[in-house]
Amino acid sequence: MHTENLVRMANQIGTFFEAMPDRAVALEEMAQHIRKFWEPRMRKQLLEHVDRSGDGLNQMASEALARHRGQLL
Repeated sequence: MHTENLVRMANQIGTFFEAMPDRAVALEEMAQHIRKFWEPRMRKQLLEHVDRSGDGLNQMASEALARHRGQLL
C-alpha cells in the first residue's frame, strides 16, 4: 500500500479519536484500533515512515504512534 494512503487513513483515525475528552485515553485507543484492524505490514510501513520523517501525519496520529509504538510492532 502507498505510504500516502496509510498517512491519510491514520489521520482520519486521529481526527475521530481527537474528539474524545481524555487525550491519554484517545491516544491509547487510537493505537489499539490500528493494532486490531491494520495488517502487520501496514503498521510496519507506517512506522518506517514515522522513522524517516513522519511527513503528513496530524498531531494526534503522530503522538499516538510515538507513545504506543510498542503495541504496534
